[in-house]
Amino acid sequence: MNSKIIITLNEQKYRLTDSINLIDLLTYLNYNSALIVLEYNKKILPKYNWNRTFLKLDDNIEIITIVGGG
Repeated sequence: MNSKIIITLNEQKYRLTDSINLIDLLTYLNYNSALIVLEYNKKILPKYNWNRTFLKLDDNIEIITIVGGG
């Protein structure tokens, strides 16, 4: 498949050549999945759905990094 998929990630547009799942996207972007919350199309997506959610045209993803402190 060689389709053009445009997504919005943290308010920036990205063009993908193929659909990938969210885990692959996070791995490619070097995010530690233990330290983030993922909003997918305006809803918090549970981690158990990340590997079965494939990106499609006009998806909107926000990656929220968890910061700890004391």
